[in-house]
Amino acid sequence: MSDTFPVHLKLTHYSLALFNTLLTVMTRHHVRFIFGKRRLCQPAHNKEMLRSLLVSSRRSTGRGAFMFEALCVRQLHHGVDSADVQYDGLYPGHIPTSPIQKALLAVGSGVAALQDPYRHDMVAVLGETTGHLALMTLRDRMRGDPEGYTILTERPRIRLSTLDLSKMASLPDGSFGREYLRFLEDNRVTPDSRVNVKFVDNEELAYVMQRYREVHDLLHTLLGMPTNMLGEVAVKWFEAAQTGLPMCILGAALGPLRLSTSRLEPLVTSLGPWAVRNGRQARCVFSIFYERRWEQSLEDLRKELNIEPPPLTITATSQKATLDL
Repeated sequence: MSDTFPVHLKLTHYSLALFNTLLTVMTRHHVRFIFGKRRLCQPAHNKEMLRSLLVSSRRSTGRGAFMFEALCVRQLHHGVDSADVQYDGLYPGHIPTSPIQKALLAVGSGVAALQDPYRHDMVAVLGETTGHLALMTLRDRMRGDPEGYTILTERPRIRLSTLDLSKMASLPDGSFGREYLRFLEDNRVTPDSRVNVKFVDNEELAYVMQRYREVHDLLHTLLGMPTNMLGEVAVKWFEAAQTGLPMCILGAALGPLRLSTSRLEPLVTSLGPWAVRNGRQARCVFSIFYERRWEQSLEDLRKELNIEPPPLTITATSQKATLDL
């Protein structure tokens, strides 16, 4: 491949080739045996996720992914034994997977997300299938904090149905609740866009992952970052330092490749070091019961969390975010 070819496209090309080879080998060596009784292609639970992943792979990788998808679709239409699709789920929507299945999902979703960063569903699968150790660490940090322990006990959710938007709109400028609502309005995002966790095989860790997703927009507010590419990459650098999630580290490493030179310079010289430093020094951002902090001033909350104000002011644009998880 030419040396002038963009680096991120080179990575995509080689990753797709590797994934295609893997799937081709699998189709020649009894995919059904590899998946065992709890096959990946369970029609009642992950039909849409499977189709989404494999259709994307087929478009990108050709023969191997196409054969793999054909086998799965065949299972979907021919049915499976009731023992294959009935199980005691750890939480609603949970899809149990073996280590081999998780590895396949991680590779497939990683390739799909690298090729098309707008595929937030694929980014979500990548996070769930690679984040077990980091989620355990985050869970333990939350358990060791009184407020974090309360969150793990009460399991609050950040959804439009749980937010009093009228009350938040009436709060004074500078309050955390009012600034969060302003962020949602200015960037035209909603907390309901966060997909539910499916592939984490521990109920408590699944909630930690869900909390991470729902707190993401609150971090944008705390860090003063919009949802354009530069803002998303800066938040990813903070999250990588704060959480250690492989998905965040990957996003922090590859995100800058999609920035223009004019946006890369402030990231490298100012925003990046600030984000990493604050991610390391800040209190665990998942141990804050934000739903009870709307009236607190944003400045005071930053001081409590040991987060410095951003060194630069980045205005929201109409540019679509590509690292928004």
